Parts: sequence; structure tokens; C-alpha cells
Amino acid sequence: MGQGPSEKLSVALIGATGYSGAEIIRILLRHPSVGLDALMTANVERQETRPQRLSAALPQFHGLCDLEIEPLDLDALEQRRMAAVILATPNETSHEIVPPLTERGFRVIDLSGSFRLRDKSLYPTWYGFEHHHPHLLEVSVYGLTEVNREAVRNARLLANPGCYPTSALLPLIPLQRHNLLDPEVGIICDSKSGVSGAGKSPTANTHFSEVTESFKAYNVLRHRHTPEIWQGLGNSQLIFIPHLLPINRGILTTLYARVRPTVTEDMVNECFQQAYGREPLIRLFADKGLPEIKFVAHTNYCDIGWKLDGTHNTLIIISAIDNLGKGAAGQAVQNMNLMLGLEETAGLI
Repeated sequence: MGQGPSEKLSVALIGATGYSGAEIIRILLRHPSVGLDALMTANVERQETRPQRLSAALPQFHGLCDLEIEPLDLDALEQRRMAAVILATPNETSHEIVPPLTERGFRVIDLSGSFRLRDKSLYPTWYGFEHHHPHLLEVSVYGLTEVNREAVRNARLLANPGCYPTSALLPLIPLQRHNLLDPEVGIICDSKSGVSGAGKSPTANTHFSEVTESFKAYNVLRHRHTPEIWQGLGNSQLIFIPHLLPINRGILTTLYARVRPTVTEDMVNECFQQAYGREPLIRLFADKGLPEIKFVAHTNYCDIGWKLDGTHNTLIIISAIDNLGKGAAGQAVQNMNLMLGLEETAGLI
């Protein structure tokens, strides 16, 4: 679809009222080259009722966006010539609606985990459902933008990474590619996330009175992001432990990795500089303190800092992202920009 000097590309969002959906709307409303022209729901109960305006469902958009949240209608999306369709829907919902969207030729960006894992046999164990579209698992592009940029540009189906895997894989992949890590020693990934990472649907464990003034580990050795991290590294020698912080948003991940005996601090610094020194949305903290959640909240930055214990050949890496930004909506828009041939940081800085 062509774009004139002042014409914006049309994008549709399915799943507008969750935390990630609302964050996507916030970003797209200020986007210079993309217009949010359709909000739809795949919720059956919602389809049986009168369409609701976004500003009624989410009053923070009063006076900013009065689009109706319509029932999912593939014919209507086709008639409106959408340049891309973004899904901020639950795993099982994406699993069902991605195939008909791709069959009609839409470029799809899916924020769920339904098309991240290559091996369909992992879904019953980690996601609780059988995967019936292995052909799409083979062609979906894993949208870790700075690592898979060229594949993202050409993607027709993009699986947006999980928040925890983003915080772990961005620091670890360059070290692995430069052969700095000891392959015989496992990595410990200790991550802490704000409560919005659990989604908007209330549960007994995410009520204010359960979370405030506390700090806990959860889903130990069974969090569904674990195989996603293993897949990104090409091995399963990593232990992932997530924790719940009594804050709204943000992730701080601490990685403990053994490096080869010959690795020096200069080698680690050079590795990260080569990988990310020119990246506009990754900030390196080599000699500038260490990342903190408050530095990245409400942004699409990933901050990375590190310290090397040369005595024990142990590298400690700290990364910080906003779980709704670089961990979800922001990275989705970053990938969308590449897929549509736009400036990668449009709407994000």
C-alpha cells in the first residue's frame, strides 16, 4: 500500500483493553507515520453486545481516541486495507485467529506466546494447549529486534518476544556469539517484574493487598518463558527464577554466568560495544553505575550493565526494561516500524 507525503498507514489492533493493548494505543496515537484505524475484540461475550467506545472502556483516552471496539471482522479489515494487524490477545485466542489473518495476507504482529516456540510439543506442557498450526511456527519470525532485524523486516507473521526473555536474551546472545561464556557451566537468571506483567485479569495472587509490602518468587522452574529463553540460546543450561515486585511496571534481571578463564573486562566491554554501541534503544552502563527500573519505566529502552569477578571467572549482568515497553508494546511497535519500512524508532523516542 502506498503512502503519500501526509498519508498515514492504517493499522488495526485486536485486544485493546489489556495493559499491552492500551500501551500500544498510547504509542500509536503519537506515531508520525501510522494511524490506528480499527480496534477490534475477539471476545465472544463482547461480540454479543453493542460496540463500546475506547474512551468509555479506558477513560484515560477520553478526548484522544473515540474509536469503537468492534467485533472481529476479517472482511472489514480487508476492505480497510490494513498495513498490519497487531494482536494483544491471550495465547489461545491468538492461536485461533492468526491463521485466518495470515491466510488473507495480513502482516501480523502477535504479542502472545502462541507462535514463539518452534517445537509444537512444548505447548501442552508450558502453555496448556495443543498447537494445531505447526506450519506457522516454522515461518513465524521471533521479533527480538536488535538480534533478528533483517528477518523482522521481511516477516509476515511476527512473534513478539516475552518480557522476561527480552531482558535475558539481549545481554546473553552477544556474549554467546563471541564465545565468551563457559559452555560447561549453567547460567542463573534471576528476574523481578512489576505486577502488570501478570496481565489485567485479577487473580488472588495479584490483588493489591497480596502484593504490596511483599516480594516473592513464583512459578519456580515452570514459568512458560523458560523454553523461550532456552530456544533463544540454543541450550537449556539456564535456570530461570521470576519474582513479583510490588510495583506497577518494569523488570530488573540479574544474570550470573561463568566466562572462560581468558576473558577480561575489556573483552566483555568490547563485546557489548560491538553488539549494541550504535543501537538507539539499548543503553550500555559500562562505567556508569548499574541499570535501575526507574530509568526505563515508560520507555522502550533496554539498559545493560555488568561487573566481572575475575577471581572466579563470574560475570554478573544487570538488565532493565519496562515490561509493557521493550517487553511488549514498545518492541511490537519497533518491529512494526521495520516491517512497514518506517524509521525504527518512530513513535518510541
